Amino acid sequence: MSQAKVDHNKQQRANRKKIVAKQKRQRLAAIICGWAIAIVIVGWAGYSIYRSYENSKPIETIYANLESIDNYLSSLNAAE
Repeated sequence: MSQAKVDHNKQQRANRKKIVAKQKRQRLAAIICGWAIAIVIVGWAGYSIYRSYENSKPIETIYANLESIDNYLSSLNAAE
């Protein structure tokens, strides 16, 4: 083994706790980001499905009897 490898291995053993802690933080950050992305995708898909369902519903039509308004307007026109 070369001296560089020996020095590298010695440094790895000395900093093992820091290296393992850093790997755990990176793994946790990756898991959190993955879940966040999955939640966003599921939410977007749900909203899109809901919006398309609402758009496919028939529009509710309200009918009103407007004869009284027509009579009133015709009486105003006749009075002039």
